[in-house]
Amino acid sequence: MSDALDKAEQAVREASSNTDVLAVAKAALELAKTAQTQTQQAPPPAPVPARRPVGLYVAAGIGGAVALTFLAMAAALLAVAVAVGGTCATVCLLVLRSMWRDIQKSR
Repeated sequence: MSDALDKAEQAVREASSNTDVLAVAKAALELAKTAQTQTQQAPPPAPVPARRPVGLYVAAGIGGAVALTFLAMAAALLAVAVAVGGTCATVCLLVLRSMWRDIQKSR
């Protein structure tokens, strides 16, 4: 019987030492979980400022230059048209005045 009692005592000691090992293992697992959640909760890196689309600005500048060129040409063409119109009106009035004088002289 004392042999069985010794075996039971030894089994209790092993179980208690296994419990200590399990407690240490549980503590290690909890520590790993805590470290993992802390690394996951790290603040995100600062956002990189957005780059502006340079090509869009270049295209807008070229488009604006073309539009201004066409507007300048249209203004020049309008000035020529006004000058031609003014010249035609002047010639027409001079011819009509001359005709009016001729008619007045013949009466």
